[in-house]
Amino acid sequence: MPELTERTVRRALIAIAVGALAIGLLIWTSGRTDLANRIWAIGTLPVVLGLLISMIRDFLAGRAGVDAVAFVSMSAALALSQNLAGIVVAVMYAGGNVLEDIAVTRAEHNLKSLVDRAPRTAHLRQNNSIADVPVEQVAVGDVVLVLAGEVIPIDGIIVGAAATIDEAVLTGEPIPVVRRPGEPARSGTVNSGESFEIRATAPAGESTYAGIVRMASAAHTAKAPFIRLADRYALLLLPITLVLAGAAWLVSSDPVRGLAVLVAATPCPLILAAPVAFIAGIAQAARLGILIKGGRPLEALARTHTVMFDKTGTLTVGGARLTAIEAAPGQRPEDVLRLAGSLEQASHHVVAAAIVEAARNKGLMLTIPSDVHETMGSGLEGVVDGVAVRVGSYQLVYGSHQPEDWAARALRRATWRSALSVFVSVDGHAIGALLLGDELRRETPRAIQSLRAAGIQRIVMLTGDRADAAETIGAALDLDAVLSDRVPSDKVDAVAAEQRLHPTIMVGDGINDAPALAAANVGIAMGARGASASSEAADIVILPDRLDRVSDAVRIAKRARRIAIESIVVGLSLSGLAMIAAAIGWLTPVAGALIQEAIDVAVILNALRALSPHRGFHHAGMPSGRAAALRQEHEKIEDRLDRLREIADALDDAERTNAATLIAEADEIVTEQIARHERKDEAETYPDLARVLGDGNGLSAMSRAHREIIHLSRLLKRLVETLTSGGVDRYLIRDAQRLIESVDALVRIHNAQEEDIYELAVEGHGR
Repeated sequence: MPELTERTVRRALIAIAVGALAIGLLIWTSGRTDLANRIWAIGTLPVVLGLLISMIRDFLAGRAGVDAVAFVSMSAALALSQNLAGIVVAVMYAGGNVLEDIAVTRAEHNLKSLVDRAPRTAHLRQNNSIADVPVEQVAVGDVVLVLAGEVIPIDGIIVGAAATIDEAVLTGEPIPVVRRPGEPARSGTVNSGESFEIRATAPAGESTYAGIVRMASAAHTAKAPFIRLADRYALLLLPITLVLAGAAWLVSSDPVRGLAVLVAATPCPLILAAPVAFIAGIAQAARLGILIKGGRPLEALARTHTVMFDKTGTLTVGGARLTAIEAAPGQRPEDVLRLAGSLEQASHHVVAAAIVEAARNKGLMLTIPSDVHETMGSGLEGVVDGVAVRVGSYQLVYGSHQPEDWAARALRRATWRSALSVFVSVDGHAIGALLLGDELRRETPRAIQSLRAAGIQRIVMLTGDRADAAETIGAALDLDAVLSDRVPSDKVDAVAAEQRLHPTIMVGDGINDAPALAAANVGIAMGARGASASSEAADIVILPDRLDRVSDAVRIAKRARRIAIESIVVGLSLSGLAMIAAAIGWLTPVAGALIQEAIDVAVILNALRALSPHRGFHHAGMPSGRAAALRQEHEKIEDRLDRLREIADALDDAERTNAATLIAEADEIVTEQIARHERKDEAETYPDLARVLGDGNGLSAMSRAHREIIHLSRLLKRLVETLTSGGVDRYLIRDAQRLIESVDALVRIHNAQEEDIYELAVEGHGR
């Protein structure tokens, strides 16, 4: 029976039962008892017949009906002419079904809202006109206009002007982002600025949001093993109830007492608690951008012992990222990056894209290169601003020549950092090297700690990367095991081996992770890639590309399962007490039905607790926009810290005059930007944090770091003051390096600790 029809029938049955009860009571008060009994019987029969049809349908589908006790109690009431008890049970049973529908409808609201907001039409550019067409008619390469305030209908690349896009539905970040021409715009996000155009890169059916809608539509169709277990428990209740009812009848010689036992034993706690709690848990997860494809993954997630992570793109940011600029003596790091970025614009290599992106992020003005020649696998050369520039491997730049000391140092640093080195030369002379590597996500350490706090006993990294790079990441995160050099088939074998020991989650993001995600007890795909192979293979998709949402999913699943168990145990215990009271003769059939309905309502309300945030990991606090602004300030500070590292390195070979200039620059960065930021945090941010966290003493260690940073700033200032009164010798340079490197290390770890605190203080964020 279609869902809409079934719910309509349920509402009709409750209307008939309530109407019959009310009319019968009115007639009964006028003294016409026989007519009242007939009306009550007539009102009970449709509910009994509807229940019988439902039980037969379940049986034919291979499921045992859990409503057998309710059917027996209403049928027995009619057979014993206890029609008032029968209509009361009918009202209670039909009302319980309607309450379940209301609860499920409320719990499914977050999932359905995803489907409801999916765009149906697109503004397609056809020559010099715009035509509104069904979104399914948009083909790859078509240009689509997105008006202000509209949901982007398909995945595409921005053309023409830049766009301001609200990506909160996918990333969870409330602050709109500016996307430049050539950057992607994903379906489901919202245009929060002026109108712009995109060129479609995928048909509507394969877009990000289409995949999300498919997953949301399927998120409540599967039946959890725990719910099926509740069905079996309900079947055990039937013979126990019949035995107790029969014993009460035999002992008292009163069949009505046996009927009272049957009425009090209606198994609504088992029928309602598990599905309502699990669907509520799925809806609560959806609020955080966690799409769970049904009750089975939620149940499995609640029992998880081991979590296995892919490395690249999951624990790390994925792909090449600029980690350091090694400039030759007398060269400026920004010049090295600008020239490399300008030339790399002519290449489609992933490393070239990373270099160009890094240059643009630093605000460098790139110029168009000419006479570009690319050597596949080595690099490229061309003319930039009238000079011959070469960018690529050490062999491409140096050939058979011996490297200078700074270049040898760059190669050594690239080796122990597991980074790729890209050298840059101008007119045949090397001027610097760019080190690129794959870095940890900012939230990864916090996410690992949160998983352990959520009850995960074993955390394993599973990667195809080489052992040295993988072991470095594993040691930084204190993982239980690191499995490296694994191809996709090896990953499947590793997941299977862990599953033989304990229930296991696999978390990944790439196409190569799809087999392992499908093989695990629960596969979790990271990022808003609704149409990708990993998302399709996974049981759970985390839309915002945030690793800490994995622990939120585990907490929600455990809480939903715990609430379901609590509801069942408490509900059945109360039903058991009511059955005993009825067997003794303390409850009539009507009183038993009323008590049972009170139990049903309590069970449903308790199960709906899984829909609301738990105070243990949700709380009122700092607005998410404020926390995001604080993180952005840290990103600016880290850019200046990178410059401090460059200065400390440059002091190794700097002449005395140049050394004085570099030390003065470092002092300006530390005094005017870093120390000022720490003072502002102490005066403005920390009082707010103390109010949110409820304990200012917990921030005392962080304030101690502020004082130490400011102290180092004063020492560096004093050292700079000596530059004017005395000469610059190697001892002064060494002292300056020590101070600069101390500030760099302390501020980086301090910022990471602060971001953990900000995350705890964010309003409504899961912990």
